[in-house]
Amino acid sequence: MSIIAVYPGTFDPITAGHMDLIKRAARFYDRLVIAVADNRNKNTLFTLEERIALVEQVLEEFNNVEVRGFNTLLVDFVHEVGGNVLLRGLRAVSDFEYEFQLASMNRKLAPEIETMFMTPAEQYAFISSSLVKEVSVLGGDVSEFVHPAVSKALKKKSLKPL
Repeated sequence: MSIIAVYPGTFDPITAGHMDLIKRAARFYDRLVIAVADNRNKNTLFTLEERIALVEQVLEEFNNVEVRGFNTLLVDFVHEVGGNVLLRGLRAVSDFEYEFQLASMNRKLAPEIETMFMTPAEQYAFISSSLVKEVSVLGGDVSEFVHPAVSKALKKKSLKPL
């Protein structure tokens, strides 16, 4: 049986912390699906199509990583791609309560899907997409926190009036 993991998120934008988790997780799973959420409750800087394109560009070196957008119930998407593991990142203790709630609900909805948690390397633990966007929009240099393609896309967006 192949093990297919799904790593969901908004990825607005994908950061070095996301990339760290993906790089390390890709070693453990036969296939890793990066599920880019079309979450209408979040005010994203990039469109779904732009986020998918950026994630694909950043992760092109990985043979067993696939990028897909979704706008359905997460467990339904996991079933759709044949997944059996949900991968979630925990940056800080403050993430745990929310992630625990999500994992419990997903287990209730689909007990055959396991949730696995990973923490980013320490140098990435403070990085969030929200902080990266804020620093970029205010003219700060985010090149240390994101792939060069993402940095370029952020600069382009930051030049446009909000």
